[in-house]
Amino acid sequence: MDLTAVRTFVTAVDAEQFQEAAVTLSITPQAVSKRIAVLEKDLGVQLFHRTARGARLTIDGQAFLPHARALLEAEERAAASVRPGRRALRVDVIGRRLSVAGLLRGFHRAHPDVELDVVTLLDSGTAIAAVRSGTIDATFRAVTMPGRELPDGVEATPVFDEPLQLFTGPAHEFAAAGAITPAQLAGRRIWMPGNIPGTEWAAYYDEFAAAFGFTLDAIGPDFGIEPLLDTIADSSTLGTFVSEQTPLVWPAGHDLRRIPLHDPIPVYPHSLLWHTDNQHPALAALRAHLAAAYPGRPDGETWTPAWARRPD
Repeated sequence: MDLTAVRTFVTAVDAEQFQEAAVTLSITPQAVSKRIAVLEKDLGVQLFHRTARGARLTIDGQAFLPHARALLEAEERAAASVRPGRRALRVDVIGRRLSVAGLLRGFHRAHPDVELDVVTLLDSGTAIAAVRSGTIDATFRAVTMPGRELPDGVEATPVFDEPLQLFTGPAHEFAAAGAITPAQLAGRRIWMPGNIPGTEWAAYYDEFAAAFGFTLDAIGPDFGIEPLLDTIADSSTLGTFVSEQTPLVWPAGHDLRRIPLHDPIPVYPHSLLWHTDNQHPALAALRAHLAAAYPGRPDGETWTPAWARRPD
């Protein structure tokens, strides 16, 4: 259906005269009549009774009017969905409870006028493909996985080197330690049932385990964070890794412990990835916010896989 003709029809209804509609639309009265005639021909009905005093809707015109208004409203919504500054900024985070989601919440607090659409894609390959295709505007990921380079047009910038901690129950051998080194984990069992083969975080933890000699146990099923906390609390041998930035709440009786790791500090390197052709104005605001908020590397020696190390 010709939306220009539909808009002319609605304008003529509101103006009550073709002459006034022509003024509103900056066209001639003859052009108004022609557009409406084409619309009537397409619909197969007469929309107006033309009289010397103006134009009056027929019964069919009255029936068509609310649908015509709805068509124009749908057209405006469709245009607004892709109009720069009007479309929501679509950003992928690995998990809504993880630190990168906190970075995005910080941006939202600083820019409450920016509409956000937060999504969670499974792995970096899927996320990078979505950035490249324009399905999402940006993603927080660790880059690059072994054997994978960023495609042309996709850029990445560091936003957070996230220190990891050992997380144990009160009966674990390290529960009373103020801090430990990764080397002290050699021969111990670290339980991470959420590690999915083929994801960048699984690649990170596999290399972390190989570098310091501990056993990484990804045996599931993964029932989520609350069952994991229950199991860790009751075990004297199981521990897991969490970020010092990850917000966790557990029952007081669990008496769980966060134990810092140092010499070196293992950090998970988060970057923001986006496409250089993306002109969404809120994307530039997000990048500027993260650059200003980036704390840099933690003090002291750090460890991260060679494929994810920052340039000096």
